[in-house]
Order: sequence, then structure tokens, then C-alpha cells
Amino acid sequence: MNPRAAAASGTAGNGSAWVILALGALSAVAPVSIDLYLPGLPQIAGELAGGDARAQLTLSAFLLGFGIGQLLHGPLSDRFGRRGPILAGMTVFTAASVGCALASDLDSIIAFRFLQALGGCAGPVLARASVRDRYEADHAARMLSLMMLVMSVAPMLAPMLGGQLVALFGWRSTFWALALFGAVCVAVTAVAVDESLPPARRAGGSPAQMLRDYGKLLSHRQFMGYTLASGLVFAGMFAYIAASPFVFITLYGVAPQHYGFLFGLNVLGIMLMGAINGRLVVRLGAERLLRWGVTGAALAGTALAVVGWTGWGGLVGLMIPLFGFISTIGLVAANAMARSLALFPQRAGTASALAGTIQFGFGALSGAAAGALADGTARPMTLVMGVAGLASLAILHLLVRRGPVSAPGGSGPSSRAP
Repeated sequence: MNPRAAAASGTAGNGSAWVILALGALSAVAPVSIDLYLPGLPQIAGELAGGDARAQLTLSAFLLGFGIGQLLHGPLSDRFGRRGPILAGMTVFTAASVGCALASDLDSIIAFRFLQALGGCAGPVLARASVRDRYEADHAARMLSLMMLVMSVAPMLAPMLGGQLVALFGWRSTFWALALFGAVCVAVTAVAVDESLPPARRAGGSPAQMLRDYGKLLSHRQFMGYTLASGLVFAGMFAYIAASPFVFITLYGVAPQHYGFLFGLNVLGIMLMGAINGRLVVRLGAERLLRWGVTGAALAGTALAVVGWTGWGGLVGLMIPLFGFISTIGLVAANAMARSLALFPQRAGTASALAGTIQFGFGALSGAAAGALADGTARPMTLVMGVAGLASLAILHLLVRRGPVSAPGGSGPSSRAP
């Protein structure tokens, strides 16, 4: 039974449990790379005398590189397969992590973080495309949700581990840990991940064709609706990621080694929503659950902005709407990606790349905005998150009409973007 048929029957073929675990680990490249070093960010700013705003550029550079790199890895994987680009990209990631650990100034860290992201983004973008190679429609959303559960272990444990590493060995140890993670990912891919895109299904084409493919995606109203709505929720999350070390550690006096426990509480929300999504998505559909998630992000973001502006409730008052907002990622991410990829099944790598680029591009902008607006309070972070949640809801309603969406030229009811 081929993997797509196995998925349709509700079973897991081709050793897919191990494949999902491996792809989940590859999908964790971004959260591990971000969350592991976050507890050391104030220490980096102090030791290298760059200031908080400049230290946050190490995050923005990573997000920018992660976005740009996907634009290359996606089309290349549609043409040459998934496995080779993953191995090459994760090798670059490992080498750049060593460069970060040895850097002596902030400019060098910013440059190596950009290079680290260019290589590392091959993991998640091609993992998503590999799921689309194997599974159809809402079953792909279910598999992406299961993959997210595996991936969510990383942002829960990484900041805790990072906090302990920073407390015991200093911030450089977090980058040595990332180098080790990259080497393990290379080994796991070589052993456990088979090629999901056979030569007969690979796309040909020149660089000009690649640009035309991106043009089709950018002009497709429904694809952009799903992608922008998801990207804006991610923008809110990345504003939180960029600013929370300073809000929790500097503003509220949380010890660096305890920062990860607060961060982990929000990750539990993502895991809970991801588990619920995995159970319900085949029955209720990715479209409905996506709309529920985006609506929740708008409501929680609005509450968060009010709490951040008034200071009501202190740290506890801030954590409640934060938990609500971050939890919606468990509903938004997998469902938006599944709906986007279903529109272009023959260009899953390219579509996954563009969606990821927009997500991380928004993340880079929101993280930089939170840093530029930093005033020693939680207001900039919460304001950016509130605006992102409301904008996501507005975009989804404006660009995506309700009802089933079929892939162009694929099976199922025809549904063109209005």
C-alpha cells in the first residue's frame, strides 16, 4: 500500500511513525535555534556591549535568513528531491553554529546566524513538503499536527536547557549545543528519512520557470489568504520570542534558568491545541479549525494589548492572554499549511517555501519592531501581538471565502478564488 493510500485508510504505511518522528525533529530546527539561545540574549548584549536592540538583531537575522533560504530550497527540492537538500542544508547549519560559538563580536554572530538559517531552513520546509508528498487533504493536516507535537517538545525543553547552559557555562555553550543538534539531524536524515519525491514526479524548469511559479502563488488569492493569515499569527509569536527574555528577565526579574519554565507553559498550549487538531481535523475539516484558531488569536491579542498597556495583574495577568495567543499556533499552523499546499500539489516544495518565507519574514519584521519600540515595559511586545492577531482575522475573511478548496487541476469540487 503506498503512503497516500495508507493515509486515506487511516493507517500509517511505509514506517511512517518513524518518518514523522524524524520529520518532526527536522521541523524543530527553528524553535531549537531560537529558544535554546534566548536565555543568553541579555548576557550576549552585556558581554559584547551591543545593547538590547542590537542583540535582538541576532534573532532578526536568523528569521530573515530562514525566510530567504526557503525560497531556494523549495524549488530545488521540487526538481531534485527532498533528501539531498536536507542533508546539505543541515551540514551548513552545523558549521555556522560552530561559527557563532567562536564569534568575538555581535556583527559576527549576526552574520553566522544568517548563514545558520540559510542552511537550517531546509529541514522544516522540506519536511512539510515530504508530508504533502505522502498524504492527501485533511490527512496531511492531521500528519502535520502530529509532526507539530513532536516539534513542540523542542520549544518546551530548549529554553529550559538553554537557561541551565547559560547559568553553568555561559552563552557560547548554547551554540555548541546547536552544532551537536545539527550533526544529529544530519545523521537521523541519512538513516531514517527516505526520498518521498520519486524522479517521475519531480518538476523540471529553469530559474525563469521558478519565478513564474512564485508569481502564480503570489497572485492566487486563497493561497495568499491562508499564508498571510498564518504569517501574521506567527509574527505575533515572534514578537513574543524576541521580547520575552527582556520582559520576563529584565522587567519582572525572572532568573535566566527559570525563564524556560514560563516559556514552556505556552508551548504546552501549542501541544494541547495540536493534539485537539489532530483528533478533530479529519471530521471537522482544516478550514473550520483554522478559522477558530485565527479568531482566538485576534481575541487573545486584543486582551494582551490591553493588559500590556495597563499593567493589570503583573506577570500573571500578562501570562494568561499570552497563553491564549500562543496556543492558537496549534490550530493555525498545520491547517493553514495543509490548505495552502493542497492548492498546488505538484509544487509542494515551492508552495511550502513561499509560505515559510512569508511567516519568517513577518517574524523578522515583528521581532525588529518589538526591539525598536523597546521602552522597558511589555507594551511594545503586546501591541505588536494585538495588531498581528486582528490583522490575521481580517486577512482571512477578506481573501478566503468559506467552503471546500480543491487543488488546481486536481480532483474534488472546483473552487476558484473569488
